[in-house]
Amino acid sequence: MVPVIRVLREDWADAEVALPSYETAGAAGADIRANLPRDLRDAGFLLAPMQRAVVPTGLRVEIPEGYEIQIRPRSGLALRHGISLPNTPGTIDSDYRGPLGVLLINYGGEPFVIGHGDRIAQMIVAPVVQARFECADTLGDTARGAGGFGSTGRA
Repeated sequence: MVPVIRVLREDWADAEVALPSYETAGAAGADIRANLPRDLRDAGFLLAPMQRAVVPTGLRVEIPEGYEIQIRPRSGLALRHGISLPNTPGTIDSDYRGPLGVLLINYGGEPFVIGHGDRIAQMIVAPVVQARFECADTLGDTARGAGGFGSTGRA
């Protein structure tokens, strides 16, 4: 069964900006677009080098219980302009009903303009398993043991 993500536009949002969509038949992520406030729609939003900002989408979502949405960078923006997400992947829980904003950062060396309607990130709908956590007196042995960061690769 395909999960259905219900989408509500904010009152101020531009209804001409497309809802999240899969751009190809094999795409894992649905592209999310910037939906800028009226005063920024013509000029766009300027993201300076190393600046972080939450870019509005004008959307709220209802995610079915047992699923989450992960927000991830778009590889083309990252490669060409250094635009990414500082908390990638971002998680939207099924019980969140607030505005959907995308936290972007400009790792590039030049200011970058985010245009109204630009594809700024992608969302992955994924199942969630909630675990139970228990205190233990001991843990099982493994070949790796307590080896930490980099313990399974080259030094």
